[in-house]
Amino acid sequence: MGGRVSFQAAAAFAALLTQGVAHAQNRTVVLPVIDVSTSRLGAGATIAGTSSSVITAQDIRQSPAQSLPDILEAQAGIQLQHVSAGTNGARDTVDLRGFGASAPSNVLVLVNGRRFNDFDLQGFDFSSIPLNAIERIEITRGNSGAVLYGDGAVGGVINIITKSGVHQKPSLRIEGGFGSFRDREGRMSASGSNGPWSGAFDAIGIRTDGYRENGYLRQKGLNGDIRYTTDEGSVYFNVLADDQKLGLPGGRTVDETTGENQLVTDRTGAATPNDYANKQGQNFTLGVTRMLAPGMELIVDGSLRLKQQQAELFFGGSPYNGVDTNMTTVSFTPRLKVDGNIGGMPLTVLTGIDYYHTAYSSDRSQDFNSSPYHVYDLKQDTAALYANGTLSVRSDTDITLGARYQQDKISASDTYDPSAPGAYGSEGIPLDRSEGQWAGQLGAEHRFNDMFAVFGHIAHAFRVPNADERIGLASPVNFDLRTQTSNEIEGGARLHLGRFKLQSSVYDMELHDEIFYSAATFSNVNLDPTRHWGVETTASVAVSDTVSLHGNVTYTRATFSEGAYAGNDIPLISRWTANAGMTWDIWRKWLVYDLMLHYAGDRRFDNDSANVQPLIPAHTVVDMRIGGRIPVADHVKSAFWSFTVQNVFNDMYYDYGIASTTTIGRFNAYPQPGRTFMFRAGFEIE
Repeated sequence: MGGRVSFQAAAAFAALLTQGVAHAQNRTVVLPVIDVSTSRLGAGATIAGTSSSVITAQDIRQSPAQSLPDILEAQAGIQLQHVSAGTNGARDTVDLRGFGASAPSNVLVLVNGRRFNDFDLQGFDFSSIPLNAIERIEITRGNSGAVLYGDGAVGGVINIITKSGVHQKPSLRIEGGFGSFRDREGRMSASGSNGPWSGAFDAIGIRTDGYRENGYLRQKGLNGDIRYTTDEGSVYFNVLADDQKLGLPGGRTVDETTGENQLVTDRTGAATPNDYANKQGQNFTLGVTRMLAPGMELIVDGSLRLKQQQAELFFGGSPYNGVDTNMTTVSFTPRLKVDGNIGGMPLTVLTGIDYYHTAYSSDRSQDFNSSPYHVYDLKQDTAALYANGTLSVRSDTDITLGARYQQDKISASDTYDPSAPGAYGSEGIPLDRSEGQWAGQLGAEHRFNDMFAVFGHIAHAFRVPNADERIGLASPVNFDLRTQTSNEIEGGARLHLGRFKLQSSVYDMELHDEIFYSAATFSNVNLDPTRHWGVETTASVAVSDTVSLHGNVTYTRATFSEGAYAGNDIPLISRWTANAGMTWDIWRKWLVYDLMLHYAGDRRFDNDSANVQPLIPAHTVVDMRIGGRIPVADHVKSAFWSFTVQNVFNDMYYDYGIASTTTIGRFNAYPQPGRTFMFRAGFEIE
């Protein structure tokens, strides 16, 4: 029933979109020049020829989505895997351009233009940053970000820009909410400036029991930013910290050979009622910007990032595996931005040096009261030099050329104690290696007029294996994995016709030594060549001053090119995804209605590289939000409220599951919530 109703909603949206285009075409509008060349990554970097999009703070506030991954999923080319219990985006996997289980290592996440991917498989935990701290999110798809930011930017770059209080009046925002599964949330934001000084602080607390048994989440997050800003430059200090306690309920078993189906008999139950994973993270960034001369800006900053993780797994009520991991990352990233011209042609160049040192230590034991049987120690040093330039060869044509050389040194060892309780296997094979890699890109964009532009690029990127991939589950551990490389070509067009906007692009990416987990060997391996290609199309239209529509459709393919699985699909990637949304300002912002429809096609289970298991079914989810902002008094800027219903038609879906390697028709699925509710209210003071 839910699927039929959702299909009708999609058809209605398409009809409205068609009417909106016709309405726009009947208008006579003088259009501004479309800025198709700028992605504000880092210190004003420009990357011509890329497919990009921006999510604003207003988009985030009005979205029916309740977590950052769900907000991102509404963008073209992004797919999600809810590996945990689907609460606040904790441990969700955000996938750009089809990488499945390895997506966290192939999508590079930045916070204020700085790398935030950690040296482990978890990558960036999107639940760790308060939504109310975000000013905007910039998405650059494909390989191009590798020049500016290094390894891991294969599927694309997600740059989260947090708010600052520069040139802002003092303000305070307080918000509370409650919803399904005893979900309780509190959020607070404060910002403002006084002369050259400014500050912004955002905090969030979330407590929920979750949809499933042992699916609880306890999350606290804090973002703080202090700046001293003058015409000559600025000094800034940023702190981002989070504390997370998460229950791990495990999967629900389905076995078609025996008739077992826990998705029906015990959907909300837990296979692992005692398992948990806790995490604490702290990041400190100190930086200085200085105008050395007109058009020449120096940015010097560095950061210290700490992360501690504890996870304990149980069997029969007793612990059998404890993991205690500590990670420290120190970075120093000076860069120089120059705006000038060559022969009268405007030129922007960003060049710099990146240095990162990461120390990773992980104790593996039977439980936290026993001595560890494996102690893994890995250290990685990365030093890189890069330059990226964008030249406006004509007023309507931009060309970008960039290159990076990066040297990586990795050392890894395993201290093994065979006498420790629960000891298994043997000591890992040490590794001490250094290698150099390069990234490059050439992009161009041409505007035929104020309405139509074309763009394209070719790029080369790479990805260095992370610590968890090197360790794997096999014994003895062989830390040695080859670096993954990628070559990409992309072309597309943008149309801006009155109130109607359209962007569409086609890409083709060939990868060598793609890093992939093999269930047969319990370790990560380098694959034979693979290929990723697809089409991404986004459209929006302002039907009137109060009603706007937006949507996208994406076709994604990722296949094995050679080897035993040649021609097969890489698991966990839907070929077709689509989103459609509507915003209706019913009455002067006092009453606003938002609707979002998301469709994800069927996909292969994790572990099913042979493509012999049944598919994870397609699903369609409709979310809606109604809310408003009401002026109150002179000092109270406004009061606001919202009521959100997610999964309106109660679709019983899941988007992640892992298949048996021995029994066709047997798998574990991770079910997501049905219909849920959330009410929020708060006020702003200036």
